Amino acid sequence: MNRQTDVSRRAAMLGAASSGALLWAGEGARAQAQKPSELRIGITTFLSGPASVFGVPSRQAAELLIEQINRSGGIGGVPLRAFFVDEAPGADHLVGEYRRLVQNENVQVVFASISSGSCLACTPLSTELRKTTLLWDCGTQRVFEEGKHPYAFRTQGYGTPEILAPLLYLLKTKPDFRSIGVINQDYAWGRDSWELWKAGMDALKPGVRVVAEMFPRFGSTDFSTEITRLLATRPDVVLSTSWGGELVTLVRQAAERRLFERSTFVLPVAEASMQSLGRAMPAGHVIGARGDHWNNHPRPKDPAAMARFVDGYRQRFNEYPIYPCHHMAQAFSALQAAYAKAIQTKNGGWPNDQELADAFRGLTFDTPTSTITLREDGQGLEDQLVGLSSQGERFPFAVPRDMVIFPAAMVSTPVGQKSVEWLKSLKPDILAQMPAPIAG
Repeated sequence: MNRQTDVSRRAAMLGAASSGALLWAGEGARAQAQKPSELRIGITTFLSGPASVFGVPSRQAAELLIEQINRSGGIGGVPLRAFFVDEAPGADHLVGEYRRLVQNENVQVVFASISSGSCLACTPLSTELRKTTLLWDCGTQRVFEEGKHPYAFRTQGYGTPEILAPLLYLLKTKPDFRSIGVINQDYAWGRDSWELWKAGMDALKPGVRVVAEMFPRFGSTDFSTEITRLLATRPDVVLSTSWGGELVTLVRQAAERRLFERSTFVLPVAEASMQSLGRAMPAGHVIGARGDHWNNHPRPKDPAAMARFVDGYRQRFNEYPIYPCHHMAQAFSALQAAYAKAIQTKNGGWPNDQELADAFRGLTFDTPTSTITLREDGQGLEDQLVGLSSQGERFPFAVPRDMVIFPAAMVSTPVGQKSVEWLKSLKPDILAQMPAPIAG
């Protein structure tokens, strides 16, 4: 065989191989768009460790919701199947598990995560693997402020509105405070949330004295040193964005030493700890819920849907759902709405990965309490409900009274801006936009 014939033969073989590869890719794309026998969802949450106080209830909520959706015919006639992954081993482990879910388990959607660090680690993978990822609970503002992620969407609020709303509530209800102490957990959320609070506070009420900045070790069980310092410095306000068992311990120990009688506490993420505290939570302090889904919401958008979710969860698990449960429900509501939109766009056909992601951008979906819209950057706009802790007969634990529902757009950083810089630019006239309190 001469050289020219050999070259021609090789070119023909390469051309055939290329054509075969293109044909295979085309068939793969078409197969991807065919209706599957089941809709596989990967869900990352804390199933062990301190944060399991959030993670286990959220898994319970997911299992309950999947059962209900499947009984109603699934999504587009396809039943759902969940694959759960524990976040507790850390971000490196989670990155590997994300890849396994997509590449080995063939999940169509990933729900990630509770930890802000987990979300920051996983979100770039959504772009790399072109897999729709719903950030169903993490709060870091950095995800969408530091990069673009066309396959990632957060189906609830985030740290900035969750901090700004309690700050505005405090400024409106106790405008004369002059000093503040902070006691936050020593990790990213504790320090970032204080940075957000201080940026907003300095802009809206300059001159407040910070008499104590304390960041006890994550997982601490004794806050006697911190409480002693707060008793000595006597701040008008004590801020703590701590959560879980540490917040419960801090509140109990501070109440025993009567610190709540000397300072107004602001606890932006307290809702999830109220059941554990029971009657131990003192009345008259500012509490938030990372959203607008308190069990005693004064005017939910769909009271019947709210009652079905709360009562159904209570009957199954003998406790009230906490905010991670509501956030999980929001993610499933968004999933149902996006698939319905994508299927309608395809005239009944099943969407591929790109078509599904396109359906999420700008999506509006209902929750039992309100409506959430996903902005063009992927961030969900969720209203924030803040009130004063109160004890009553309806619930065996503290719930808010004199509640204010802050519209999401009012307390969320505009698209394209950084939260800290935006908070520094706020003017006191924002308080005039604050809605009036409502009973509940």
